[in-house]
Amino acid sequence: MATFTIRGAVVRSIPSFYDELNRLFMTGEDWKLGPSLDALDDLLYGGYGALQGDDAVRVVWSDHAVSREALGRETTAAYYREKLRHPETYSREHFSELLAQLKTGTGQTYFDIILEIFAHHPGIDLVLD
Repeated sequence: MATFTIRGAVVRSIPSFYDELNRLFMTGEDWKLGPSLDALDDLLYGGYGALQGDDAVRVVWSDHAVSREALGRETTAAYYREKLRHPETYSREHFSELLAQLKTGTGQTYFDIILEIFAHHPGIDLVLD
């Protein structure tokens, strides 16, 4: 089983999370993942990059507490507010509700959403270190 390590200490923002994913999984590809939760989900299906052809891999997220803090409530709220600035593209109702849930402490953070996406891929063993 191949093992990949996300360096949590360098994940300080949403863009730096995707920079780290590109460093880990997109070596040798002539394109990079953009900062998108859908792109993360697609990557984990394993059709390209370092995951291509692997049925099962282990991903160790070192210093995950640093990433959890960086991708926490404040970052997530900013992410939702940015979506709300573009009602022509994103559902104002949906992202307003997500922002309200976050403010009351019942909503998921960006980090939580990432963990949920990993959990939907049984061939990926995510280890928080």
